[in-house]
Amino acid sequence: MLQRIQTIYLLLAFAVTGILPFFISLWTMADGSAYFFMQNQVYVVLFGLSTTLTLLSVVSYKKRQNQFVIGRLNIILNLILLGLFVYRSLNVSGETLAVSEKGIGMFLPIVAIVLLVLANKAIKKDEDLVKSVDRLR
Repeated sequence: MLQRIQTIYLLLAFAVTGILPFFISLWTMADGSAYFFMQNQVYVVLFGLSTTLTLLSVVSYKKRQNQFVIGRLNIILNLILLGLFVYRSLNVSGETLAVSEKGIGMFLPIVAIVLLVLANKAIKKDEDLVKSVDRLR
């Protein structure tokens, strides 16, 4: 059912990975220009896959096991994205031309991971409830 709490968590994760990156820059370049995710093809693909997996998880509400697995894959994908951000910020640190000031956009994968973990917890809770009711029959 779509009115479950994990749907709210998944829709918030969709907003974090699908909508917010268009408005929040990842970091600021040394010349003062903002660096958005659209300027790197790898970031576009990873954010797009994360958004797609989140929407797929929302619409597969009848199959809780598949929803749980999709959520775990999405968490792994966001960990990869976060790793790329950390690598980029640590590899090219200081006042070079690449990265001057880290932005709030670098924390978007962390927020998405937290929301996906909460959604997976709620999915697991629903699955355990259904299994306990099946045992009573």
